[in-house]
Amino acid sequence: MTAAIHFQSEAYSTSGKKLMGRNAAGESFLRGLVRSRPAGDLWAFVESPSDGEAFIETARSLGSTGNTHIIDPGTAARLRQPGTLFNPGPNFSKHAWRRSLFGDGSWSLCGITHTIASGRAMDSIVDLVTAPTAPWDALICTSHAVRDSVASVLEAQARYLTDRFGAKTVPLPKLPVIPLGLNADEFDYSADERTAARAQLNIGDDEDVVLFTGRLSFHAKAHPLAMYQALERAQRRREAAGRKTVLIECGWHATDRVARAFADARRMACPEIRTIELDGRIAADRRKAWACADIVSSLVDNIQETFGIVPVEAMAAGLPVVVSDWDGYRDTVRDRVDGFRIPTVSAAVGFGEDLARRHALEIDSYDWYLAYSSSFTAVDIEAATEAFAALLGSPEMRLRMGEQGRQRARELFDWSVVLTQYEELWQELADLRRTARPGSASHGWPARLDPFDVFSGYPTSSLKRDSVVQLIDTSAEAAKKRLEQYLTLEMVGFAGPVLPETVEIHLTLDGLEQGPRAAGELIGSLPAAHQDLGLRGLVWLMKLGVVGLSSPAPLEKK
Repeated sequence: MTAAIHFQSEAYSTSGKKLMGRNAAGESFLRGLVRSRPAGDLWAFVESPSDGEAFIETARSLGSTGNTHIIDPGTAARLRQPGTLFNPGPNFSKHAWRRSLFGDGSWSLCGITHTIASGRAMDSIVDLVTAPTAPWDALICTSHAVRDSVASVLEAQARYLTDRFGAKTVPLPKLPVIPLGLNADEFDYSADERTAARAQLNIGDDEDVVLFTGRLSFHAKAHPLAMYQALERAQRRREAAGRKTVLIECGWHATDRVARAFADARRMACPEIRTIELDGRIAADRRKAWACADIVSSLVDNIQETFGIVPVEAMAAGLPVVVSDWDGYRDTVRDRVDGFRIPTVSAAVGFGEDLARRHALEIDSYDWYLAYSSSFTAVDIEAATEAFAALLGSPEMRLRMGEQGRQRARELFDWSVVLTQYEELWQELADLRRTARPGSASHGWPARLDPFDVFSGYPTSSLKRDSVVQLIDTSAEAAKKRLEQYLTLEMVGFAGPVLPETVEIHLTLDGLEQGPRAAGELIGSLPAAHQDLGLRGLVWLMKLGVVGLSSPAPLEKK
């Protein structure tokens, strides 16, 4: 493992209240990581102690027996050891600014795209252009379509900077295409399990099952009318054969209103199709749905989708798929090999500017932006009908496509394969850092500069090394005793984490025992690495009235 994972419990768990694709992907990633290297070292970067504890617990629960290393903002310099910080999203500009405090070449940064349609995600991508990202950083794009979208946004921002400020070069991170992975063996279902699942759901021998699994959202996932109409038409074509079609919708609705909308659409568009509803948030229901499925359908038509793990899961389960020809599905499903990719049509470039404007001005929420934009994407219903009819009418085709998909899923999308691509990328980034020989950053973080620099105009003057200080008390021991009393006060003791060590403070006070001394000379007995902290500590001792200036004007005017 050559990267530390930026771990936030919510991003790697499907147990939260709001289940999204990125949660499932994060949880699957961790399982795959531990399975591929059960005894290997794991590194995590966390923002809070609770996340550190959660990472250790999660790693152990997944079977990790190796060493677990936790890094937090206070120990961020340790990121040099793993060499890369992996962030489970595109928003790593803040990490780039943090890194600048240690030198831009100290380690690499690597993010990954999930949904990029939201304003927050787009802002994160745009911010990468002005943040101190480097050629040894990368944003993993999970599909070629998403990479094209990300590149368009980055290039638009680069053009803006060139036009506005005359920027001649705009460094950008690498944009490798690496798919999401899965643990393929989790989608093995025995014949006995299939028989039991079909019996539990009262599915007869004369019925074939089409499965849709995932969020049931017509505005933010897949508008179901295309699937409903195509299934209804395909069923009418096979009535003479005496076989029936069952649709399983294994997912969840955001609200009761959405659930009613789906039910109303089914009654109108596919009255001949028996529908079974299962809760996709329950593992047992998901497994039951997969076990009894013959075909998987995912006619996504929404810009919130980027990769789409469901078709890959279906392939791992040995099931043929009927998917829309849409973003990441184009990379994963081979048309007429693993299933069918159904053509899609969207409005042309230039016809969505009003939608973008309404969203930018917050007239429409993100949900409404998705809903309105997806209203102008169509899935070819006749082509979907032909695909369903072909698969429903041919068990042999289903078997052939399913086996081809199963082999493809294991060869290309199992985490054991995908994680190898991650590690090869992280090694490439490390090689780029070494080749470039980047030096320490000199620009700093403009929005987080030294407060005594940004606000240097506030005080009358500042303490210098040649400023002369003296004890206020008659002896160093008296000063130590008074200081010890002050430190019991909450308003004094709170500063402990940023003060010199007690022994160093005492050395400083002892150094004034014989009379006034220049500040630089006084701290000379401290370790070289601690002298700046000691000089600052003198101001703190002045604040408490333990030391003072020995002359009316020992401070240099700025």
